[in-house]
Amino acid sequence: MKTRHLASTLASVVLGLGWLAAVPASWATDNFTAVTAADKPAKKPKQAKASKPPTDKGSAESKPERDKRLMRECRGRPNSGACEGYAS
Repeated sequence: MKTRHLASTLASVVLGLGWLAAVPASWATDNFTAVTAADKPAKKPKQAKASKPPTDKGSAESKPERDKRLMRECRGRPNSGACEGYAS
């Protein structure tokens, strides 16, 4: 009984794989059309990218400038707020 069940299962698997292999192959040959250079659409010319406008940094100070200013302004003040780490 087990041999008969195994044989029928194996036969079903083989037939199923055969169908899976045969169907896509027939679809590929039916839907194939040759494309020639005359059939291809013309390429669009590339457009130049718009340049970004220059960004204005404004009056922002650099890190070394800020450190010097805080050392000067925070001398003798309590070590809190903006003066944290700069007060002496």
